[in-house]
Amino acid sequence: MTGEQGAIIDRSQHYAVIGAGPAGLSAARNLQRFDVLFDGFEAHSDVGGLWDINNPRSTVYESAHLISSKKMTEFTEFPMPPETPDYPDHAMLARYFRDFARHFGLYEYYRFDAPVERVWPEDNVASTWLLRLVSGETFRYRGVLIANGTLAEPNRPGFSGQFSGRLMHSSEYKSARIFDDQRVLIVGAGNSGCDIAVDALHRAKSVDMSLRRGYHFVPKYMLGKPADQLGGGLPLPRPLKQRLDRFLLRLFTGDPERFGFPRPDHALYESHPIVNSLVLYHAGHGDLGVRGDINEFDGHSVRFADGSVAEYDLVLLATGYKLHYPFIDREHLNWQGASPGLYLNVFHPVYDNLFVLGMVEATGLGWQGRHEQAEMVARFVAAREHETEAADWLRRRKAGANPDLSGGYHYLKLDRMAYYVHKDTYLREVRRVNRELARQ
Repeated sequence: MTGEQGAIIDRSQHYAVIGAGPAGLSAARNLQRFDVLFDGFEAHSDVGGLWDINNPRSTVYESAHLISSKKMTEFTEFPMPPETPDYPDHAMLARYFRDFARHFGLYEYYRFDAPVERVWPEDNVASTWLLRLVSGETFRYRGVLIANGTLAEPNRPGFSGQFSGRLMHSSEYKSARIFDDQRVLIVGAGNSGCDIAVDALHRAKSVDMSLRRGYHFVPKYMLGKPADQLGGGLPLPRPLKQRLDRFLLRLFTGDPERFGFPRPDHALYESHPIVNSLVLYHAGHGDLGVRGDINEFDGHSVRFADGSVAEYDLVLLATGYKLHYPFIDREHLNWQGASPGLYLNVFHPVYDNLFVLGMVEATGLGWQGRHEQAEMVARFVAAREHETEAADWLRRRKAGANPDLSGGYHYLKLDRMAYYVHKDTYLREVRRVNRELARQ
């Protein structure tokens, strides 16, 4: 993969994989399984994506752990070591991904410290794609698998007024030392926001959280087991599951409204639940204050929607992330609203050689779900090479309407939920495609 600066290096028998995090490694492993030629590009110096805290684009922090248990998250063909705790930290996970890449010989496919600057079709029908690195080198590829992750580009909402203290996004947060002797406001109550609030409580003068809406809080353990392992994976009808799990949550976490949190404006599982009961514990002890939405900043003062005012030294925005594929024009991803319009969140309706991997969120999907997603792509690429009936079948499917992947849940109409799916419904469709493609 070397060539003269500015010249097009012909790799037209290969596919390109962008990214070496969980989705990128899933892509690489499956292309390898199906003997598809490919090259990988990773902006950082190693695999692991955001789980490598030394990656400049990593958004994990010193106290970060999985919010789903290892059993529900790991790759089936490469289980985590038995001594791994139920909820491993970022360092254990970075090591896991390196071990995964070494075990399957994936390092040899990747070029590291190689950020991609631009990807575009070489002709009107996208028979091949050109990929240019920031270094200036340009390659010709048979197709491209985009797998650079969904949790790197911070979403920074605008506010009226100016804040005179320190205003930062959770993507910048690494260590709780920044909270020493500070009056802290955490904006947003997602999983990262709740983790960081608990970190801050042990060092700050005071900690408040500002919330626009209420959330459902799930403890990490119920009945002595990781909460996501209860039920043995037995699928239940949606209404029954919501009622049963809501009852169990009331038993184990109580009513968050008692601790000052607003009532959720959605049913359980219709937005991503908060896997953290420690914030309820601390709110119940008076360590954590709960505030409403922000109206405006004024120096160190923050005025809230209910008219109350409080003073802060540090405001941390735990306001999530935006889909970010800066190296490719949106028109090539069939962008619709807040996300690309892709069949099963993967396949372009027209192009047969452009794929997005990892653009899917679902409670309990884990990395194995991403692995099965990548298997679809590898099987389709292999079927396409031989022009099988299965390849034609998937071409027709992806050119039509996307199946309903909600499982009957009424997900909140938010940008961050634009690519959210119901795990069982999604995996059922993915496995159907893999079965069809296996018949070639």
